[in-house]
Amino acid sequence: MTPRPPGPDQPTTTSPSQSPTSTPSPSQGPRAGTASGAGDGDGAGARARARAWAELLRLPALFTVPGDALAGAATTGNRPNPRTLLAIASSLCLYEAGMALNDWADQAEDALERPHRPLPSGRIRPPAALVAAGALTAAGLALAARAGRPALAVAAPLAATVWAYDLALKRTPAGPAAMATARGLDLLLGATATGGGARPALPSALTLATHTLAVTTVSRGETRGGSPLTPLAALATTGTLAWTLTRTPQAPGTAPSRYPAAAPSRHPAADTLRTVLAAAFVATSGRPLLHAALNPSPPLTQRAVGGGIRAMIPLQAALAARSGALASALLTAALAPAARRFARKVSVT
Repeated sequence: MTPRPPGPDQPTTTSPSQSPTSTPSPSQGPRAGTASGAGDGDGAGARARARAWAELLRLPALFTVPGDALAGAATTGNRPNPRTLLAIASSLCLYEAGMALNDWADQAEDALERPHRPLPSGRIRPPAALVAAGALTAAGLALAARAGRPALAVAAPLAATVWAYDLALKRTPAGPAAMATARGLDLLLGATATGGGARPALPSALTLATHTLAVTTVSRGETRGGSPLTPLAALATTGTLAWTLTRTPQAPGTAPSRYPAAAPSRHPAADTLRTVLAAAFVATSGRPLLHAALNPSPPLTQRAVGGGIRAMIPLQAALAARSGALASALLTAALAPAARRFARKVSVT
């Protein structure tokens, strides 16, 4: 799940690519009554509605979701299978449910601080957002059930965590921990759906949850700024996680790992790949965090949060490579350019 805490995760300044879409008035469009004018008006209205839903659901952030299930599947020692695809689809639905529910819960606050958002601007009606959240949650749980009872046993608390975060925990000290729990459960969903147990996936889930916790904590200062200590602590967390991803696997003859499937791979190509991906993780998340630590202003803090969200992709890929799943690691890493490109059009926060 992508962090979006109590209100402060929207940019304080709106770039042209993030500005709200408005439907042209009749005086701005083709003359009313002509066939071309009617067609253009219908087309413009459809594009405006599509744009509004893309903003509500933060579609570019969807690229950070499949890597959760792929990293979880990698810990099982099995190749991704059709049930892994079901886990990915379930994760996508639950993620988008959280995005729609988040804006529904924040509509009063957004009306004051972010009037350009789809709900306060009137481009999407609040009941429609709530219905979408419920329908997406039901779809996510149904897809998880198709993947098997173990997957549903993880998806159910994941959905409950998403709803609890948006409706009750977001503005409390437990908010970042709830968001981190949701992301960790998302990785476990991929592991259990693929046919493995949750225990071997716990180290990877903990790594992803720790990064999510750091990013969510930083995001609380997006509109008002904050202390430089928060991004500095997140920067230290980023460095620590990168070190754990690149450390040398245990030497032969030592005690075996408690979670063999999650132990670092000894394949030279996998070792090289996870080192490169760990470096990409640090570069994507660390640089904007450093800027925010030096100047914790709202714009720089917002950039740090965006960088932390995008950094989930190389982190997921590095976790897959650590488990020896080179194909999954490369597939996950390939999502990063698309996420970056679409994020220029629609904000991921």
